[in-house]
Amino acid sequence: MQKLSTSWMKQPPLKIPLIRMFLVCAGAFLMALNIKMFTKTGNILPGGFTGLSLLIQELVLKFFHKQIPFSPISYALNLVPVVLSFIFIGKRYTIYSCIMIVLSGIFTDFIPVIHVTDNILMAAIFGGLLNAFAIFLCLISGATSGGTDFIAIFISEKTGRDSWNYILFFNMVVLLSAGLVFTFEQALYSIIFQFTSTIALQTLYGRYQRVTIFIVTENPELCYKIIKDETNHDATQLQGIGCFKKTCKTVLYSVISKDESNKVIAKLKREDPTSFINVIKSENIVGKFYSPPKD
Repeated sequence: MQKLSTSWMKQPPLKIPLIRMFLVCAGAFLMALNIKMFTKTGNILPGGFTGLSLLIQELVLKFFHKQIPFSPISYALNLVPVVLSFIFIGKRYTIYSCIMIVLSGIFTDFIPVIHVTDNILMAAIFGGLLNAFAIFLCLISGATSGGTDFIAIFISEKTGRDSWNYILFFNMVVLLSAGLVFTFEQALYSIIFQFTSTIALQTLYGRYQRVTIFIVTENPELCYKIIKDETNHDATQLQGIGCFKKTCKTVLYSVISKDESNKVIAKLKREDPTSFINVIKSENIVGKFYSPPKD
């Protein structure tokens, strides 16, 4: 009998197609649930193309007295970003993102409005948190929720920097413009929603946040192997002397992503418990920096 291939078992769990699909579906459902549970009841507009789709719905309803579905608007707005993502970011990444966009549109049209709170501030804060978690599920599965998230990922891939703050600024401009049509109170609460979502997402997802890690150790080869195996990054070795005991020490210097630092530190603590580790946030990196491929 022919043996079944076990290559899938060697993949990182989040790269297994079934798990990726589950996370994308969960993200799409939570995104739609957030729209019907917080943004609709709080009369808030989220940022990005989701908010733009809801804004177009509201404009058509206000001026033409017609209720049009969410999904066709969302699909049309995401058409150009999807093409750009397919060309510049990756094919599988774009396919999973398209699944997310399609499912979130369908869920949004079919899930009824769920009234949770009359407090608009609470709706803005908790809606922003739920929105961030939905996007986070998509990002860790190798996908995105579409629209401006495509743009954020594209900028981050090209520059190696966290670009969510730029997207926040763009969304704030859009939301303030929407305030001219409706009310500025609605726009200001929408900005709170978007700000909460951006801060929460930056906390949850650290792929494009760089940190510098210093390791003072007596086992430099072991520590370097951990850095190399876990991140595929290189390191620089420096020699030093401990001031208290006057013993020779080795300092390893490396720049890795925030997400990678958690894995590296956990393994260093197990394999070299006597090492001293210092992690510093790196604002600007100039030079070659390895980024794992999206596909």
